[in-house]
Amino acid sequence: MNPTATIYMKNGKKILIELLPESAPNTVNSFINVATKGIMNNHAIQRIVPGNWVDVTYSAFHSDEAKYLIPNEFELNPDVEPLDSHPGCVCMGGYGEAGLAGAEFFFPLRDCPEHKGTYPVFGKVLEGMDEIFRLEKVKTRPVTDYPDPAIEVNEPVEPEIIDKVEVELNGYEFKEPVLMEKQDLPECWKI
Repeated sequence: MNPTATIYMKNGKKILIELLPESAPNTVNSFINVATKGIMNNHAIQRIVPGNWVDVTYSAFHSDEAKYLIPNEFELNPDVEPLDSHPGCVCMGGYGEAGLAGAEFFFPLRDCPEHKGTYPVFGKVLEGMDEIFRLEKVKTRPVTDYPDPAIEVNEPVEPEIIDKVEVELNGYEFKEPVLMEKQDLPECWKI
């Protein structure tokens, strides 16, 4: 049985995710690394782009412990076949050649063939798609201090807060994630 993660929202809803180490082993280890340290707890969802994705954070959860980059999963593990990104998946974000975010994950709201091989699918939603679709529809406002004006960033007007994230390893042997040797941290982690 694969490991699972449960995201408990402050509103009483939950999102249950099956983690997929066979599809993105280093990415799963990175997610577990951050989640088990409690770094995601009490964090407000930071970015919603209706029709595209719900992006949990673009600031590495405002935590120095989560401000690290990992290698592209499919360069690190070339024998792993990338999965298609679509609603019901959980994907890790990234910063191009600088690397993948250590813990900046998002929920696609549409089929995203352009993500394949770039933003690894490391989980699938088992319960809680109704909560993800609810988040898509909350009232938002544009973020004006995001360092890249070409990227649409909208935040909820009323904070949508993750209460806590719990991980069940279910026998999975968690390993520390492999990090990028050069850490060119993105500007958005500095705001």
